[in-house]
Amino acid sequence: MLSQVNLDVKGVVDSDIISTVEFNCSGELLATGDKGGRVVIFQREQESKNRLLSRGEYNVYSTFQSHEPEFDYLKSLEIEEKINKIRWLPQQNAAHFLLSANDKTIKLWKISERDKRAEGYNLKDEDGRLRDQFRITTLRVPVLMPMDLMVEASPRRIFANAHTYHINSISVNSDYETYLSADDLRINLWHLEITDRSFNIVDIKPANMEELTEVITAAECHPHQCNVFVYSSSKGTIRLCDTRAAALCDRHSKFFEEPEDPSSRSFFSEIISSISDVKFSHSGRYMMTRDYLSVKVWDLNMENRPVETYQVHEYLRSKLCSLYENDCIFDKFECCWNGSDSAIMTGSYNNFFRMFDRNTRRDITLEASRENSKPRAMLKPRKVCTGGKRKKDEISVDSLDFNKKILHTAWHPKENVIAVAATNNLYIFQDKIN
Repeated sequence: MLSQVNLDVKGVVDSDIISTVEFNCSGELLATGDKGGRVVIFQREQESKNRLLSRGEYNVYSTFQSHEPEFDYLKSLEIEEKINKIRWLPQQNAAHFLLSANDKTIKLWKISERDKRAEGYNLKDEDGRLRDQFRITTLRVPVLMPMDLMVEASPRRIFANAHTYHINSISVNSDYETYLSADDLRINLWHLEITDRSFNIVDIKPANMEELTEVITAAECHPHQCNVFVYSSSKGTIRLCDTRAAALCDRHSKFFEEPEDPSSRSFFSEIISSISDVKFSHSGRYMMTRDYLSVKVWDLNMENRPVETYQVHEYLRSKLCSLYENDCIFDKFECCWNGSDSAIMTGSYNNFFRMFDRNTRRDITLEASRENSKPRAMLKPRKVCTGGKRKKDEISVDSLDFNKKILHTAWHPKENVIAVAATNNLYIFQDKIN
């Protein structure tokens, strides 16, 4: 069971809506990006004998403006500042590094701490003003003095001008030297030290745009093999590519697709089969894809069908017409693995999120809500009633709020701690502490 650690970002302003959530490699830091171009980093409280219950609480560590709104004068287009993706780099020294991307530009940020300052300069006074050189008669050796902890976020690299279309994915490679970025029609491979050029490794743009039949929806590098990556499409297919076979990976190595059941085909089949997210398992043996109604787990050695399929909100199949009219059918839900690959999580509507245990095949629906959740309270499983007589604890499918949706979730890489973004609120849940 999970208990809640409240972390509400108050005020319902469009720029405050959280657009991405990401734990770092240790799970000690959690970054969120929002539509206003801001990145907020939360740090986990250190456990102490006096405050055993504080373990798991995340407090604001650093806040900075990552992207600003821009204007493309050649195309007369506004480029919004919304953060589409954040990816942490593995920690190599005392500082932390992360990549953040909006629609067109990716930035590498360094987050570092300062708790000492130098005092006793020869040419400057303590307030920073230049001293009169004629009055300097002795040589002083500056000394480091303690100061209040200050967290600095500084941009180290800016990777721009490589995407014509909106960036939907960034993924750090296992060599920790390169990363890929994907838009609707192309995937580029970057070196973290080189900003003025990238290598185009996938290009599905047809010579005649009228012949365009699908777009790239998500891409990710393999967690262990730096030459392997996958990308998903709006047609519900996944292509695994190997850069050892060819530098331009327009020809895939493996093609994953589940045959469609002709009896269930409808006007909405093509829309709901579009894959909104793809994630490799930590082991690298499996990958998970999320389409509109379900989550599927694929074995990389079996291309013709998934090994596991989990229905997220099958009760919405009868509501597809109204979901199409209000554009909800185009919502892009993300999914994530737990640290041991034994469970998966994804979001739904009405601020519900779903968790599936791969070993027992049990699932649970929980709700992230300020109204019915207090800090350290136990979360009650929720159930949706599709028809007939509604039980006391059930909620009718007709009363679901489609404006409240969990699109972005993240799971701690080592522990049962999860982060859930519900519009402009961030919730952190953890295993109950006895």
